[in-house]
Amino acid sequence: MSQTIIVAGIGTEIGKTVVSAILTKALKADYWKPIQSGDLDQGDAYWIQQWVKHPNLTIWPSTYRLSQPLSPHTAAELDGISIELNQFQKPASSQPLVIELAGGLMVPINDQQTNIDLIQSLDAPVILVSKNYLGSINHTLLSFEMLQQRGISILGIVFNGPENPSGEKFILNYTQLPLLLRVNEEQKIDDSIIDHYAQQFHL
Repeated sequence: MSQTIIVAGIGTEIGKTVVSAILTKALKADYWKPIQSGDLDQGDAYWIQQWVKHPNLTIWPSTYRLSQPLSPHTAAELDGISIELNQFQKPASSQPLVIELAGGLMVPINDQQTNIDLIQSLDAPVILVSKNYLGSINHTLLSFEMLQQRGISILGIVFNGPENPSGEKFILNYTQLPLLLRVNEEQKIDDSIIDHYAQQFHL
């Protein structure tokens, strides 16, 4: 099995899809989003298809496609289904695989389990995406501590959006994680922007 990386964020609207696109391009990887909540016509897989140009890209179908843009457990309930952890089967890709989660680590996927349980079941290392806003240091460190507590390997951190030098310095000092990439706040994301950052990314 080729290398698998899970892209996890400190919350929602953090930039996981942009970072996933960058990794997919940089690693010439396949892409999989296990749960897609809402935006079924132009969801995250759609944007990966638009932004990532490599000839062997496979976008694997989501295990659960939920009609409402809500927390997965709520969206699933509204759709009359239950998300079961044993239904997630990691695609047998011959290429590296980038997996993008829906929301933050502790977002519920059913009545008992959260995204972090899904990460453990998929048994792959994580890249943590952080974005600067009031409270983001706390959210980043809590996410780091939860991953550590569960024994999940963290490859490093990506900072996305407006730069916050003092906050980023503290996070890196506290976690001792390598900084894998800094993605600036871009007015428009397209394949050329993704290519630009993909050339900067190295594990």
